[in-house]
Amino acid sequence: MYKGDDICREKSRFLLTEMGLPNGLLPLKDIIEVGYVKDTGFVWLIQKKKCEHKFEKIGKAVQYGVEVTAYVEPHRIKKLTGVKAKELLMWLTLTEISVDQPPTGKITFKTPTGLSRSYPVDAFVLDEEEEKKPAPAPAPAKEEVEVEVKVKSDASAVEVKEV
Repeated sequence: MYKGDDICREKSRFLLTEMGLPNGLLPLKDIIEVGYVKDTGFVWLIQKKKCEHKFEKIGKAVQYGVEVTAYVEPHRIKKLTGVKAKELLMWLTLTEISVDQPPTGKITFKTPTGLSRSYPVDAFVLDEEEEKKPAPAPAPAKEEVEVEVKVKSDASAVEVKEV
């Protein structure tokens, strides 16, 4: 079991990679705790609050609850809880994720009702540069400027100057 956001992110990505799954599959934020029981494959991740992530390469939004649990095995996550994907206007619970074997470059997501969708595996892979990217700087504050407007009587010209 690990505690603290940085080490938890690192360990969760390592576990995904070790299982033959894309390292960006669980982009949780503010992770409090990550645990893994090697004998059973049980994994849990706890974050401060639920978060939503959009996988830009496929244009899909995924929501991660405060607690995400699953059983992992090579190329597969089963009995997944705490993860929902947006399909059309509905949030669908995901219960299984698997990477095709032999490798076809596809990853499949399944719901409890048996619905499934496949996407390219590379849509869920974090590049090393992407992982290390600093958060974007906040936009600079706009400074307020007082202006004086003079309109001449014939209304053909307007003079604006900073005060």
